[in-house]
Amino acid sequence: MAYERRLDRNNPGCMVFLVDQSGSMNEPVAGEQRSKADAVAEALNNLLYELVLRCIKDENEGPRHYYDISVIGYGPGVGSALGGALSGRDMVSVVDVADNPVRVEERESVAKAGADGDVGTVPRRHKFPVWVDSVADQRTPMCEALNRTGGMLATWVQQHPDSFPPIVINISDGAATDGDPRVWSRRIQSLATRDGNVLLFNLNVSALSANPLFFPANAGVLENDYARLLFEMSSHLPPYMASLATGMGMSMNEGAKGFVYNADMSAVVRFLQIGTATSQAIR
Repeated sequence: MAYERRLDRNNPGCMVFLVDQSGSMNEPVAGEQRSKADAVAEALNNLLYELVLRCIKDENEGPRHYYDISVIGYGPGVGSALGGALSGRDMVSVVDVADNPVRVEERESVAKAGADGDVGTVPRRHKFPVWVDSVADQRTPMCEALNRTGGMLATWVQQHPDSFPPIVINISDGAATDGDPRVWSRRIQSLATRDGNVLLFNLNVSALSANPLFFPANAGVLENDYARLLFEMSSHLPPYMASLATGMGMSMNEGAKGFVYNADMSAVVRFLQIGTATSQAIR
């Protein structure tokens, strides 16, 4: 069956994140004061750090090359959203990511003060590496971003025929302003390794205080044409991802697709956890 290949250094996985950086991303994200652009950038930086940590098998070594990673922004232009030494590079290894954050910030979090959890809380400082900065300006050239991704992945799958297929996650709050993205999404999903076709998932970030709709199985439950278009663009969830979502308390129907509508930041985080999971452990 497809989507069963383990990741190793000879057969790494591939994660592509497409990030809407249009002007509408300046709107507040649902339930918060910060902008959608700021919230998405923080979620992506957290996820990139998690991917780095997944690839560390020995605490005395750095991460191993188990992933190639791409972060493509689309708004003022279309291109790599990674900054610093990685600026302008469409695809980099997880080792490159680990070695080249733009900066490392000091953040404050709240932790329980007592082992039994009843002594109150204390602030704690922690380091937060940043690779992607918040951008929100101009229009939504989603088709150009998908076209660029397709060309990049056509080369990648040819070079890695035995790898777990690439996973593409498109994070957007609006409709494409440069055409019909379904054309380009179909081309991306037609690409494949021996372990299955490329998976394309879509995450609609909301400014509304509405309940997120996770992984619908039919378009009839969606309230507008834009949502139905993103649903149509999305790949079906492989069974192992559907099982993971069920384990997180989500109700799943047969034929569920990798699409979340009206996502607040809690929904974004849960979606990214599921959408970047691979069926077998890294070895």
